[in-house]
Amino acid sequence: MDTDTIAAISTPIGEGAIGIVRLSGKDSIPIVDRLFKSPSGKRLKDAKTHTIHYGHLYDGDVLVEEVMVSVMKGPKTFTREDVVEINCHGGIVSVNRVLETVLANGARLAEPGEFTKRAFMNGRIDLSQAEAIMDLIRAKTDRAMNVALGQMEGRLSRMIRKLRSEILEVLAQVEVNIDYPEYDDVEEMTHKLLKEKALFVKQEISRLLDTAKQGKILREGVATAIIGRPNVGKSSLLNSFARENKAIVTDIPGTTRDVIEEYVNIKGVPLKLIDTAGIRETDDTVERIGVERSRKVVKEADLILFVLSNNEQLTEEDRLLFQMIQGMEAIIVINKTDLPTKIDIKEVERLAEGRPIVYLSLMEDRGLEQLENTITSKFFSGEIETNDFTYVSNARHISLLKEALKSVDDVLNGIEAGIPVDILQIDMTKIWETLGEITGDTVHDELINQLFSQFCLGK
Repeated sequence: MDTDTIAAISTPIGEGAIGIVRLSGKDSIPIVDRLFKSPSGKRLKDAKTHTIHYGHLYDGDVLVEEVMVSVMKGPKTFTREDVVEINCHGGIVSVNRVLETVLANGARLAEPGEFTKRAFMNGRIDLSQAEAIMDLIRAKTDRAMNVALGQMEGRLSRMIRKLRSEILEVLAQVEVNIDYPEYDDVEEMTHKLLKEKALFVKQEISRLLDTAKQGKILREGVATAIIGRPNVGKSSLLNSFARENKAIVTDIPGTTRDVIEEYVNIKGVPLKLIDTAGIRETDDTVERIGVERSRKVVKEADLILFVLSNNEQLTEEDRLLFQMIQGMEAIIVINKTDLPTKIDIKEVERLAEGRPIVYLSLMEDRGLEQLENTITSKFFSGEIETNDFTYVSNARHISLLKEALKSVDDVLNGIEAGIPVDILQIDMTKIWETLGEITGDTVHDELINQLFSQFCLGK
């Protein structure tokens, strides 16, 4: 573990009221103390912990900035080290000058996620809590934020540690039975004990994995492609969801030449809406490129919103689009219901193959709420619980839980096959180790470095 003092800008770069440069490490207070001058003459090294002080930052005789300096002494800090936060004016030049000054006076520029890594290495948080911090920063809805907060507070960690404790308890009992096989029925008793515990662990892991789909959606959002022929209302639908004019809307077919993306919050579910160029055959080179990109987006989407026009008959292009989305999650959206109906609804129902059909008039602002309800019900049955429920949303955690579940099945199958207890003990130990990778109790240094490299600088 590094013992040097790190520094980084902890607020977004740009104009703002306040910018913060954070330092962590044993020399944090001495470094800033050499640069800081208070009107009262008070030294930071004599300051009480968790106090804030007004003054000016100097580099030699050169005034750098007017600042407020927060002093927080370890171990009661995020990193469990001495931490200093320099609050200055929020301009780009101002914050960079402060950072350059502390770097020139003994601090080192922090690597991405290094503050959180130190919190993990110093036992302040475990690995799943560290990952939840980035989920919290990236949360796009209140529900996603609540899931991240629950994980950051250790809800998932407590469940995993409870499971590991139960497994360790049975492993100790198995070890005793192996070492002292005085009784004739010891093998049968041990098999019974292992089976009971394996079934309990399987039930708990399966319950967590049941939340994985919803948790992943809350964390990453639903990639939703809006498709259809030109001029059926795709861009109008995007604008209605976004509550602003993100896409150009005209009566001219082919206006949208490229893919337009926008994150929106639909009843607590983050949707990554993608307005595609109208998919049709065209001689226009630029539009053709847009159409090809649209086809690629459709293949990668979690959900398709297929928009049709109520006052136009189905065309061969519409029928080809129905073929293109065969077998995919889709909602059929019939727009322009304020105009006379010319579309053959019976044919649409046949081509939809049981998928939901929603009727809209974006011109008259009708039907959007029904579409929103249809989207949420497609991915969530009933209300999404986030206050008292643990959602697994991280792809790494999901993969490890599936791996642990496979090992549980190996134990149960081994018991049924009458495999010796010492062999079953190996599989049970593997479950314990796999679950430990979620919290970081049995994780390798390479994985730790790789995970924290994905964090933003200054966190």
